[in-house]
Amino acid sequence: MGVRLGVSLDATGAVVTVAHSHAASRRRPALLSGAIGIATLLLAFLLLTLASVAQARPGVPEHAIAMHGEPALPAGFDRLRYANPNAPKGGRLNQGILGTFDSLNPFVVKGLALSQVRGYVVESLLARGYDEPFTLYGLLAKTVETDADRTYVKFELDPAAKFSDGKPVTAADVIFSWELLRDKGRPNYRTYYAKVAKAEALSDRVVRFDLTGADDRELPLILGLMPVLAKHAVNPDTFEDTTFDPIVGSGPYVISAVEPGRSITFKRDPNYWGRNLAINRGFWNFDEIRYDFYRDGNSHFEAFTKGLYDLRVEYDPSRWEVAYNVPAVRDGRIVKEAFPTGMPKQFSGSYSTRDARCFRTFGCAKRLGLLFDFEWLNHNYFFDKYRRSASYFEGSELSARGRPADGDERALLKPFPGAVRDDIMEGRWQPPETDGTGRDRDTLRRALELLHAAGYDLDRTVLRNRANKQPFTFEIMVTTKEQERLALAYSRDLKRAGITARVRVVDAVQYDRRRLTYDYDMMEYRWDQSLSPGNEQAFYWGSAAADADGTRNYMGVKSPAVDAMIATLLAARERDQFVAAVRALDRILISGFFVVPLYHLPDQWVARWSRVEHPAETSLFGYLPETWWRAAPERRQ
Repeated sequence: MGVRLGVSLDATGAVVTVAHSHAASRRRPALLSGAIGIATLLLAFLLLTLASVAQARPGVPEHAIAMHGEPALPAGFDRLRYANPNAPKGGRLNQGILGTFDSLNPFVVKGLALSQVRGYVVESLLARGYDEPFTLYGLLAKTVETDADRTYVKFELDPAAKFSDGKPVTAADVIFSWELLRDKGRPNYRTYYAKVAKAEALSDRVVRFDLTGADDRELPLILGLMPVLAKHAVNPDTFEDTTFDPIVGSGPYVISAVEPGRSITFKRDPNYWGRNLAINRGFWNFDEIRYDFYRDGNSHFEAFTKGLYDLRVEYDPSRWEVAYNVPAVRDGRIVKEAFPTGMPKQFSGSYSTRDARCFRTFGCAKRLGLLFDFEWLNHNYFFDKYRRSASYFEGSELSARGRPADGDERALLKPFPGAVRDDIMEGRWQPPETDGTGRDRDTLRRALELLHAAGYDLDRTVLRNRANKQPFTFEIMVTTKEQERLALAYSRDLKRAGITARVRVVDAVQYDRRRLTYDYDMMEYRWDQSLSPGNEQAFYWGSAAADADGTRNYMGVKSPAVDAMIATLLAARERDQFVAAVRALDRILISGFFVVPLYHLPDQWVARWSRVEHPAETSLFGYLPETWWRAAPERRQ
């Protein structure tokens, strides 16, 4: 028999009694191998100290904030594991972008802007730690403070923080940015920031946001990631217009040159205020970063093989296997690498808008999904490199794929009978699998049975609506050669069922404009997910987002069950509660058959010219080009 130590806490978490009994010595052999009385006192003192610290934490300024649990890095940390603090500075990084741009403002709906303006030029109050699901560390804000219920958040700005024009970053700039983005920013900003009940400047360097009634534990972190704009350099009356005037920010770079539609060049700010912060150590190593824009996928790839830009992320297995067979790869001047990532795999799908004729009833994708021959496509086009997606959080602990729902999930879903199919609740459902011949009769027969039940009959070689005899036809909108190739292959599969899918190729500008206003029948999109999904889920799938232009609820999902799970994951205090809510959300989305799920790669594929190098260690998020550097001349091939 041994000693069990019991500690009683009051409502605030303070220790009020300490007792011991003889029951659990086997669980603490190191502590109880000596004098029991001394060990008991020492352990009691330790627990008293820890409880005191835990009691003091709410309402105390901290160096970081985590969505769940505690930040992994302590106050005073000196570097990040996945960055090289000794990386050499200098040189230029050339990057290539497929598409175009007609604005330098990425914070509004109007126009196409380069998203990298955020981060390179415009900073936020806090910066993400890329080795944790969702933890933020001080950047413009030196400290962050909140309470246990997260009914408020307070930020104290670093006194050294300043904009590129030398003016200090103040609490007035933070409140101005919040108001401007809440009223005139992109829909996600408007949705998030409208939850704030009140904002006030307590001093020139301290700003407090009252979050009473928001019931959103992620909101302090969302505000921590809010871009901070210079009040003195922004005209609110013209903020929503497209512009080629560079934005004034506090970040490590300024926009130094712009060729509209062709290139943007960032130049390192020699007076960057935050260059010595631990969160920036090993980051921002190039003197210049240039983005060149390409309209065509083939010219985009050829430009890389000719050395016109330095690194390329590859998504096409056929290109990865065949097209990189060039002299620069064979002699080592181009290096092909696969970076592992702990994130959910990128979820992609072909989906239909809520306005298309045959798609008004959700679940149509279930019927059309049977006609998507992934096995044939993967083998004949992609060297069997892809994996089929079946979950919106594929490859992570958040995925419901292959997992029976536990008690917590079932309790969350109980108020919504019918929202999740039985086979999905039990973890048995998998996407349809063909025989890989391209002529699988069984899946064709099942698809036609489902279409017949939905009111469509095969009239010789044409599928028609039983009521009005109209043929089942729709348009697939694409903008790249890769999308076009996939759409053409899929249209051949659909033709076997009497469905005519016309493939329409549009330029990048028209594609984005039609996407943002849901002006399409079917298109392809990829959603990036994290290990800490939060407010963006309402932007992706929430009912309110279904009726607002510019959101990512492209399918027009309107589901009380989805809305309830999003609210639950936002309110979750513990990681297990959070995981249960996300898995329940995943089951509802899978059951809705809103998309024809496509596929994903197991790793991140990146090709780079050897003139640029990267740290030896990779973050949980994968590769980070902002930590790369120009190789020394003697190391270049």
